[in-house]
Amino acid sequence: MFWVKRRIIGCLLPALLCLLSGCNAIRLSYNNGPQLGWWWLDGYVDFAPEQAPVARAAIERWFEWHRATQLLPYADQLAAARAQVAEPLTPALACRWNERLREALDPALERALQDGADLLPGLREPQFRAIEKRYAKVIAEMRDDYLQDSTAARRRASVKRTVAWMERLYGSVDEAQRKLIAASVAASPFDPERWLAERQRMQRETVQTLRRLAAERADRDQRIAALRMLMQRAEQSPDLDYRAYRQRLVDFNCAFAAQLHNAISPAQRQHAREALQGWEDDLRALAAGPAPGDASRQRQDVPNNGN
Repeated sequence: MFWVKRRIIGCLLPALLCLLSGCNAIRLSYNNGPQLGWWWLDGYVDFAPEQAPVARAAIERWFEWHRATQLLPYADQLAAARAQVAEPLTPALACRWNERLREALDPALERALQDGADLLPGLREPQFRAIEKRYAKVIAEMRDDYLQDSTAARRRASVKRTVAWMERLYGSVDEAQRKLIAASVAASPFDPERWLAERQRMQRETVQTLRRLAAERADRDQRIAALRMLMQRAEQSPDLDYRAYRQRLVDFNCAFAAQLHNAISPAQRQHAREALQGWEDDLRALAAGPAPGDASRQRQDVPNNGN
């Protein structure tokens, strides 16, 4: 189920998504995760009535596994980060933390891949067209968010996003820090047009692969191998120029993260420690709580808020 890749993890992990967006209802969001995940996934695939129970059951199973095996490791990562908030950050260490976070998500991605491979045989041309339509909508939304009419407008939007991210972890940003962010945004090698073009390439390749697997009636091992290949090509683009560009961007962002962290005040470091502690506590409480399938069945009437 590559068309979900890391994006589906964001929806199948509403709690982690809340962590990144400042949500104050992590436990409620995660406990409603199977329903939220279903709404999101159906928004991409538009399952036929006979396909829906199978997809819902797969999401329920994923959450049961995820709660039982993944939340405590995530909490441990937050505890490790909290312990280092007071320490200076180097670009190399920032990159290492980025890798640790990616590695922490790998088991969830692998499990989603396995479950997705089991769902693929039920997909037909109407679902492939629905995915293409949703992909086009996502690209249009990303253009609105990242491709403003002028360079100045793009930079203002990027500064706003970065400040919002920083404030969720560190608290209020002062004027000197805003200037640092603005200068880094101006110097960044980030190219939104290039980024969107790569996203579109992966979208096309994904739908082509799904159609091919359906036409060939591929067995489970073949489906898993094809999905893994898509994941690998998303992480390591077949376009060598894009791969080099992405590495430059990663290196720049690691240096920027280190510079920003080293510019925060003692009060901001305390804010970060408290935020990380709260998120860690929530994850540990979730790990000890009821299975997500039970929680979602208890809340079948939760309204769709568009997430």
